[in-house]
Amino acid sequence: MARAVTGAARADRLWGTIPALLLDAAGRHGGDEALVDGEVRLTWAELRDHAERAGRALLAIGVEPGDRVAIWAPNTWEWAVALLGLQWAGAVLVPLNTRYKGAEAAWILGRSRARVLITVDGFLGNDYLAMLERADLPHLEHTVVLRQDSPPAGTLGWEQLCAAATEVDPAALADRLAGLGPGDRSDLLFTSGTTGRPKGVIQTHGQTLRAFASWADVVGLQRGDRYLIVNPFFHAFGYKAGIVACLLTGATMVPLPVFDAAAVMATIASESITVLPGPPALYQMILSSPDRARLAASSLRLAVTGAAVVPVSLVEQMRSELGFATVVTGYGLTEAGGIATMCRHDDDAETIATTSGRAIPDVEVRVVDEAGAEVPRGQPGEVVVRGYNVMVGYFEEPAQTAEAIDADGWLHTGDIGVMDGRGYLRITDRKKDMFIVGGFNAYPAEIEAVLLEHPTVAQAAVVGVPDPRLGEVGVAFVVPAREADADAAALLTWARDRMANYKVPRSVHVVDALPLNANGKVLKYELRARAAGAAAATADTRREAP
Repeated sequence: MARAVTGAARADRLWGTIPALLLDAAGRHGGDEALVDGEVRLTWAELRDHAERAGRALLAIGVEPGDRVAIWAPNTWEWAVALLGLQWAGAVLVPLNTRYKGAEAAWILGRSRARVLITVDGFLGNDYLAMLERADLPHLEHTVVLRQDSPPAGTLGWEQLCAAATEVDPAALADRLAGLGPGDRSDLLFTSGTTGRPKGVIQTHGQTLRAFASWADVVGLQRGDRYLIVNPFFHAFGYKAGIVACLLTGATMVPLPVFDAAAVMATIASESITVLPGPPALYQMILSSPDRARLAASSLRLAVTGAAVVPVSLVEQMRSELGFATVVTGYGLTEAGGIATMCRHDDDAETIATTSGRAIPDVEVRVVDEAGAEVPRGQPGEVVVRGYNVMVGYFEEPAQTAEAIDADGWLHTGDIGVMDGRGYLRITDRKKDMFIVGGFNAYPAEIEAVLLEHPTVAQAAVVGVPDPRLGEVGVAFVVPAREADADAAALLTWARDRMANYKVPRSVHVVDALPLNANGKVLKYELRARAAGAAAATADTRREAP
């Protein structure tokens, strides 16, 4: 396929690293607004100064090039500053999902050997510090708590940390930046797999800059845009298509910590928001909100969605009722830097709704059979990706890396898709069992492993089924342990205390046995059919009730 080198493709050579891009953005857009978070309004020059202070502070507490620094916090201005500061210091970002429970976060902190954790003293009803109290984390030397004037014993407050910047000569931080190049690691994003344990995906500064310069070009993000970032910063979308894309273009970041339709609409109105990416559920909630009238004179112009089925009618409503001039969908995965294919701004509504677009510039995407040979257009097969955006590998997992990336450099995604004659991709199924809940990847093997820890559960199988609001939700089938009486409601309550809420199954079915094939493998297609039938029966009952 054609591989023309575009201006976006040269992004890694123009700036080299994310902190170098920050310096360039501050020089080009200095007095423009860079970030708005409630009453905090930072210009690009001020954002640079805050990040420089954070970087020097991290040097003061001993952070070395290549060290991992974790952030476990919602979308705030401090999150962006901490990211830019740690990368300026030469460290590698390890973001943690804000919905994680203590054991989930502790496993990633331990696996990555993070030396510093930047967090908050609770979010969404979870007390992060309390959940980590009993965790064995010998490599974690410092815990920094945001927005705490009196941080708990054994931790540092954010301002307390930043005050340490005075102990470090600015030249020392400049030396760190000078020693940092496009091939150095920028982040370590953990993503689960069929083994049930998250794997760390290694990406570099150059990969990230090049991919999201291309993303910004394709969607048309530009200076003067005001970008409401609802997608969480801990995810590749919020971090890379959010923070990094704004650095690349000079668009203003307006982060929100949680999605709430009323808060989103109020912010669109008060901040004249022009760009609002998110999963389909976000737009559906806005369209169904009784407060939607406040968007009558909406400033919105650009939406980027995906991660779930997008009805054609939704795209049309987004244009006609919410005022979006441009709606774009795409496909990606963490192992491909979060981006592989995208629709273009001038594609028709049906193309946008029914496909995930075509390969981004300088990246190859194919659909192949079990032998790795490309299948004819219109035939299903596994989606494979090759190009600069493919991960360096899984963190300290050479065997897993070799399994994911073949000898010719093709990343095997585990997704089943069909490519049309134009090169547009439609994802039809998943070779792996992953399903997507409101934009978050949920992995049955991981959820099943937690359910099996319950003393009344002998076997567990989890499948994803369609949901009109969230795209998909999990349904669990469990076989009780011998002489045990599994209680579905009690098991769900127990699960909510042990895993992020999007992972918790919507329902639990207690069964005598799981359907198996001749090799003893659970027939999940049969379970999906059962779950869908049960959901339909429930819906019919609700419709008929007086």
